[in-house]
Amino acid sequence: MSNASPLVSVCIPTFRGAETIGETIESVLAQTLSDFELIVIDDGSTDSTSAIVAQFSDPRLRYLRNEHNLGPEGNWNRCLEQARGKYFKLLPHDDLLYPECLARQVEAFEADFDEHIALAFSARNVIGPRGKVLTRRGYPGALDGRIASNDILRVCVRRGTNLIGEPGAVLMRKSLADRVGNFDGTNPYVIDLDYWFRLLAHGAAWYNSEPLAAFRVSSQQWSVVIGAGQSNDFRNFLIRTEATKPLPLHAVDRFVGLFTPTLNNFARLLFYRLYLR
Repeated sequence: MSNASPLVSVCIPTFRGAETIGETIESVLAQTLSDFELIVIDDGSTDSTSAIVAQFSDPRLRYLRNEHNLGPEGNWNRCLEQARGKYFKLLPHDDLLYPECLARQVEAFEADFDEHIALAFSARNVIGPRGKVLTRRGYPGALDGRIASNDILRVCVRRGTNLIGEPGAVLMRKSLADRVGNFDGTNPYVIDLDYWFRLLAHGAAWYNSEPLAAFRVSSQQWSVVIGAGQSNDFRNFLIRTEATKPLPLHAVDRFVGLFTPTLNNFARLLFYRLYLR
């Protein structure tokens, strides 16, 4: 492996990911931007995850296995620790990148000479267990370009959900991630949104309205996606964040943000009953 630092670190934290991790790795290796490292960190899988990863011989791929199970928060943070690139992307083992994802997001950062952009994110497709596109998610009403951080924070709170997206849709500067620190799993259902909010305290966001990633859902994720814990975690996250550093919110934003997560749970329940029967 070269001692030169890659432009991008794509890190896949995995645990029992044998069913999908091969396709996830292939989606990274198919990127049009080739200057990246791909790190797979296995949190003690007991299935064939390691054997599947071993089938890939690309020199940019590095496989690590944790000596002890760290759990999602600990494994995400080990990904941060191991990344050597200028830019960092966390990619869950069942999600996908589309071929232009890294190129498009890196392009936005490389044109940002004054480093006003804290993160780049994109619309993403929601796919079923076998890869069928079920729907598209994106930032409401936005075109390609920069979005002020205060606007994003306010809209996410009012809608009671993570409009920035799952980790695979987000790219950040590794230098800023080092300043922001570790992922915080105090409210595990919104561990990613918590980190996006902390990044956005340092700058704006860049948005691509074309889907550059795909987020996979399955019946096995049922309790994770629609559980009551998700709405409770969002409310607790909002209260905890405001106690540390007040967000740029109006009283109405705070009021709405405490009630809309419950409505979102009902909407998810309906969606998954329709598409994952």
